[in-house]
Amino acid sequence: MLEIVVQSRIVVLVKQVLDANVRPRVRPDGSGVDLAHLKLSMNPFDEIALEAAIRLKEQGAAQEVVALTVGRGKAQDTLRAALAMGADRSILVESEFELEPLAIAKTVRSVLADIEPVLVIAGKQAIDDDCHQTGQMLAALLGWGQALCASRIALSPDQVEVDCEVDNGRETLRLPLPAVVTTDLRLNTPRSISLPNLMKAKSKPLDIVASSTLGIDVRPRLKIVEVREPPVRSAGVRVHSAAEIAQVLKDLEAA
Repeated sequence: MLEIVVQSRIVVLVKQVLDANVRPRVRPDGSGVDLAHLKLSMNPFDEIALEAAIRLKEQGAAQEVVALTVGRGKAQDTLRAALAMGADRSILVESEFELEPLAIAKTVRSVLADIEPVLVIAGKQAIDDDCHQTGQMLAALLGWGQALCASRIALSPDQVEVDCEVDNGRETLRLPLPAVVTTDLRLNTPRSISLPNLMKAKSKPLDIVASSTLGIDVRPRLKIVEVREPPVRSAGVRVHSAAEIAQVLKDLEAA
């Protein structure tokens, strides 16, 4: 059992996205993905981050896990799910805009000033935009060390040790606290939410902060030109030998 760090808190960044099992559909005008009447859930990478934070608390490495999201009011459902998984409290920074990674990082930095966490954990990316930027931008704004695509996290009173998935294998980083860590798929398997814990989540704190009160410019800086369905895949070609494969590839190259 690790020694508990005095007033140690872990903040987990979560995002509400279209459920991974639901097929997205494009709006008729091509302006984006239509989310109306479709199931929304916690970003799968953020579920992994939350599970990691809860396990660290269970090991005695932290006292409190805070789930934090930036989004519209309906994101409260995702925060309730985070509380049911095991987060102690949650914070919604409510915004009327769909925020880009830099605006989210600036918003989170502002909120963290009052929480003073020893560690921020986030999924490496969200499955809706696949930007893979918020964690890095937040660490840069805070001036904290960062470890990306974690497959193992070990927290001690003065540092965090992280195994990171890199292109040519794995590397181990030791960062002084506070720090920012983003999680990869191989880190863990998130726990299921039981009905009793779902009921208990209703009594846990969920604070709402208006993004307009933080004095941060969150207006979009990017413009979506067009969103369209991927092209329908053509039928495959059956071949029976390496020579046929070579000929098919040669014909495709010539075309």
